[in-house]
Amino acid sequence: NSPRVFHGLWLWMALCFLCPTVVHGGKVLVFPIDGSHWVNMKYIIEALHSRGHQVSVVRPSDSWYIEEKSPFYNSITLDSPSEFDESFITTFIARLLEIQREGKSFWTRYKLEIEQAEMTREMYEKTSEFVEMLLENKDLMQSIKNTNYDLVFTDPVAPVGAILANYLKLPLVFSARGTSHGEGHFDIAPSPISYIPLTGTQLFEGLIKKYFGPGTDYISLFQAADLWLMRVDFVYEYPRPTMPNVVYIGGFQCKPAKPLPEHLEEFVQSSGEHGVIVMSLGTLIAELPQDLADQIAAAFAKMPQKVIWRYKGAKPATLGNNTLLVDWMPQNDLLGHPKTKLFVAHGGTNGVQEALYHGVPIIGLPLIFDQPDNVHRLEVRGAGKVLDFFTMTEEIFFQGIQEVLNDPSYRMNMQRLSRLHRDAPMKPMDSALFWIEFVMRHKGAAHLRTESYRLPWYSYHSVDVMLFLAGITLLIFMTFAALARCLCSRCVRAKSKRD
Repeated sequence: NSPRVFHGLWLWMALCFLCPTVVHGGKVLVFPIDGSHWVNMKYIIEALHSRGHQVSVVRPSDSWYIEEKSPFYNSITLDSPSEFDESFITTFIARLLEIQREGKSFWTRYKLEIEQAEMTREMYEKTSEFVEMLLENKDLMQSIKNTNYDLVFTDPVAPVGAILANYLKLPLVFSARGTSHGEGHFDIAPSPISYIPLTGTQLFEGLIKKYFGPGTDYISLFQAADLWLMRVDFVYEYPRPTMPNVVYIGGFQCKPAKPLPEHLEEFVQSSGEHGVIVMSLGTLIAELPQDLADQIAAAFAKMPQKVIWRYKGAKPATLGNNTLLVDWMPQNDLLGHPKTKLFVAHGGTNGVQEALYHGVPIIGLPLIFDQPDNVHRLEVRGAGKVLDFFTMTEEIFFQGIQEVLNDPSYRMNMQRLSRLHRDAPMKPMDSALFWIEFVMRHKGAAHLRTESYRLPWYSYHSVDVMLFLAGITLLIFMTFAALARCLCSRCVRAKSKRD
């Protein structure tokens, strides 16, 4: 038995040496974003709970997706309307679709930009009111302080968590793709293009001065984050400068497919050799204008494949027998099914990452936010095709699908991206959990965070150094010029005396 004991002891010592100290009973305060952003953040919350951490989620009473009762977290429910409520978003999406269906022109594009700017301004106003309500709720703030949380975990698409983390002086961890004012990297890493904040962030300046004083500005609240968990990786993201406190966790919510419910498996198997097309436009677009839905359904009806379409609108008049409409689908499990041939999607980060993980090519129908950027990144890599809501017809949609299904390069390119994504030393979820616990263990990660944001702009861009060097150069030049002039004058006088 002694060799077994020796080997067992050696293994125990090796594990102790290799594995970092586990944080037991950490307390995490979460400020989430409703909708699809909550869907992926919930995966990390469940994983934190499984490792023994106490998670508290701040949610409004009329939350869209964030349930009040959960075995994975405690809710702090606020008796206030959400800054990201369902009716506001669905009305906005319907309005954008209506404008896009008017046709592609400069005027249509201008109307879209105006509509999005107005929507952004309205969201900023709601968020500003929501934050002020939180900070003025002294009982709630004291209760949160008394709980002694280890960190704040939030999505920077809204500034609520960043503002509260700074107010409570707690370490801050972001689950990020973008921020309330642009792409996340622009706040903390050198970027090769100019950066101008989106109109609307000035609505928070008065709020920041009121609660933090004149030395703090809105952008610095984001730049002071201890850790950025970026929901992309460099299979999908372009190579770019980055920072030590940025951890790439693209695809962290993806996992091997589970068996489908019996009725779905039966429908999928009935597709035979032709396979299945899956269509979902995400949490925000549950229905479409009737004419557009009819065109999509008519195009699907021409195909030999079976189609599973997540759609809550009125049944299209042209719906074929090969198409199954569902209110909800196990998207990850369907994309991982061997009979799935194509994913028709709006280009949200969750769906794009799941398609990439399972190697399923995409037809992109992007509308707003980061959706166009997401699907165009796949298109330039030959793993998908983007169609435009402005100009899409039944025939254009049908031909687009035929192209992706019949050209094997689309599937081969997406499967190559899938192999690259999976070939990593650590799973994205494990990486996210390690770094969240790292921040808990060390009460922050200031040593990884650049302090460049504290520099005035002229120091950040070395303008003062360049002016100093230019001044020294000019002084040297003027000194030499003066010496040369002096020597020339002496030479002239000497020559005059000789003459």
